[in-house]
Amino acid sequence: MIVISNPFLVEDEIDILHSLFEEGLPLLHIRKPDFSELEMAQFIHQIKVEFRTNLVLHSHYHLAEDFGISRIHFSENNRNSPARFSKPCRSKSTSTHSIEDFNSLQNFDYAFLSPIFKSISKENYHPKRDLFGEIKSRTNYRTKVVALGGIDPEKIQKTLEAGFDDVALLGTIWNAENPLKQFKLCQKIVLTHLQSQA
Repeated sequence: MIVISNPFLVEDEIDILHSLFEEGLPLLHIRKPDFSELEMAQFIHQIKVEFRTNLVLHSHYHLAEDFGISRIHFSENNRNSPARFSKPCRSKSTSTHSIEDFNSLQNFDYAFLSPIFKSISKENYHPKRDLFGEIKSRTNYRTKVVALGGIDPEKIQKTLEAGFDDVALLGTIWNAENPLKQFKLCQKIVLTHLQSQA
């Protein structure tokens, strides 16, 4: 299960992130599109060193080496431009919006496929395609497919059963009154599903 940071600053955000990591969050995508390089560096600096291997950068890639981060995410637009990153990435991910786009990927560990449902965090952002139907046309099994967009606790099970390898959460966590409690609920559903598949 992946959590994506709120694009905007959140009250007590670093404390919440530390709590999520302590509860077993494997990956946090840091997506702060309006952050300058300095703001991004200041943000990462507040995250405990032991959790930095769980971070995935969406921008300012050159900061990765300074902070011991080896995971990078490429948007659809910058997927083909080489990242300014001197050491090899341990993990590369990207974003896709159709199964054709996903199937054509090479050299990515996983990719978001979105939006699956009407977005919780973005107004008027909803599926233009039936990605639940399209997933049946998947031919790329080298890359894990991660569902993103409008996923809340009620939709996780259905999404995983449809053939997605994992889910990424944004609005359901950051719009919740208690983000940690919401995370634990979602985590339990994912773990129960994985155990049933074992």
